[in-house]
Amino acid sequence: MKKSILVGITAAILTASAFTATAQETKIATFAGGCFWCIESDFDKVPGVLKTISGYAGGKTENPTYRQVSRGNTGHREVLQITYDPKKVNYAQLLTVFWHSVDPTDAGGQFCDRGVPYQTAVFV
Repeated sequence: MKKSILVGITAAILTASAFTATAQETKIATFAGGCFWCIESDFDKVPGVLKTISGYAGGKTENPTYRQVSRGNTGHREVLQITYDPKKVNYAQLLTVFWHSVDPTDAGGQFCDRGVPYQTAVFV
């Protein structure tokens, strides 16, 4: 079964017109950093980040709900999909923001959020 990068997102479908840059000029990075809302605020402040969307990745349940994921039995991690303009910010700079937002040595989750849904990961 093919795993979807982001499932369970309630945001509207994205179109190229939603961005100041065209689709050919944008790139996407997907990071799991504990609670997706916690890292979302860090990335929303980065010049060149056009849009952030919270969701789930890496699990076995198709289209999981927040309740299913938070129970910890789907295998999903809370993730943030970041659409960015590579002319203004590059992937290495986004990784630097990510590493400063999380504790990558904590295998059990992030800060007070514990379990698989809150483990860190970089999806490439």
